[in-house]
Amino acid sequence: MGMGKESRDRIAKRAAQEVRGGMVVNLGIGIPTQVADYVPLGLQVVFHAENGILGAGGAPEPGSEDAFLCNAGGYPVTVVEGASYCDSAIAFAMIRRGRVDLTILGALEVSERGDLANWIVPGKRVAGIGGAMELAQKARKVIVLMNHVNKLGASKIRKACELPLTAPRCADLIITEMAVIEVTEEGLLLREVMLPYTVEEVIRHTEAELRLADPILFIP
Repeated sequence: MGMGKESRDRIAKRAAQEVRGGMVVNLGIGIPTQVADYVPLGLQVVFHAENGILGAGGAPEPGSEDAFLCNAGGYPVTVVEGASYCDSAIAFAMIRRGRVDLTILGALEVSERGDLANWIVPGKRVAGIGGAMELAQKARKVIVLMNHVNKLGASKIRKACELPLTAPRCADLIITEMAVIEVTEEGLLLREVMLPYTVEEVIRHTEAELRLADPILFIP
């Protein structure tokens, strides 16, 4: 059940399939930053970073990193032709005006209503706080990438979040190492299962109630 590199890559690759040409896309810290590496070459996408890049690219080749060029998580990135730079206040103004089509975020918990908790664990320090509240509320679509269960084996997809909310009813799609789950008005819909997991295993490790798509796709 651990989240190894293969699982993280698989989640990022699946999330990249949700990116469409012409979108402005914000990638959160962690697994979401890897999504840029799986977007097909030639697809016209503008990646937005809260620290002030509009037109960020994938990770640079080892040895070619630019110390002055990084994403919001502080990791080296490249830029595409036509990229522009601004201060973080302008970058956040773009978010607040609803100019970001898609945001892909990590999470601590997601509820069956699409409530998102990803900014704090009371009494503990969570690295990288900032930006999620604006993105969760103002991006036109919100995709959550995370492990299906926490370190104690408890489900992170819950009937109701126990941790403080980042934003209510904001998540549209959840992608884990086990499944792809859509948040709908009728609740959570299990659309895809990542092999070798089974539908039964996904249900067993999900606290929230799941409806089953017809058909459910099995992803190799």
